Amino acid sequence: MKLEVLADDDAVARAAAAFIAGEARAAVAARGRFTIAVSGGRTPWVMLRALAGTPDVPWAGVHLFQVDERVAPAGDPDRNLTHLRDSLLDRAPLPPQQVHAMPVELPDAAAAAARYAATLREVAGAPPVLDLVHLGLGPDGHTASLVPGDPVLAIADADVALTGVYQGRRRMTLTYPVIDRARGILWLVTGAEKAGMLARLRKADPDIPAGRVRQDVALVLTDRAAAGA
Repeated sequence: MKLEVLADDDAVARAAAAFIAGEARAAVAARGRFTIAVSGGRTPWVMLRALAGTPDVPWAGVHLFQVDERVAPAGDPDRNLTHLRDSLLDRAPLPPQQVHAMPVELPDAAAAAARYAATLREVAGAPPVLDLVHLGLGPDGHTASLVPGDPVLAIADADVALTGVYQGRRRMTLTYPVIDRARGILWLVTGAEKAGMLARLRKADPDIPAGRVRQDVALVLTDRAAAGA
């Protein structure tokens, strides 16, 4: 795991946008496409707005997936997709057919998860290998919607799964197998309230969900507050 400490959350967001743009250019040059899964959060939305304004991003070759999503109606402010549209999709020339939103509005949640797993296979291979997975770190040590104590943590035979109720909503989430298959993992960790969990993440503490994620291809972009500097 590599760690870069930047001045503040805005600097983290800008550095992340530049990193993603570089990875996109390299992947499209090497394989003809760039597959990325993104998480939600305030700093990530700033990151995506910066990415939308970055020159020379090969948008025609980008396929965008979601790391996780709340089961809520379309347009709900709880939905990551709502903020994703405002931050990136309304600002960048990303082909709509290459935006792969989690189908959480379908009435059969289990079938919806299976459908998203099938979409991953169609775009990123069988088993799917994403070029980059962007993750955040919660104050309780969760990442994606891999939350403490949820049975989803034990799923090893599916790439997409559903959680129980967490902070008032069920979630659809990528699971450890597909996250760990990624060519790269980008963590954004900002704020003093994350300092303790960041230390545990760096030690690969298995007692927190984030600590179980593969580390050898991971880059952590963090600010001084979260780094404890």
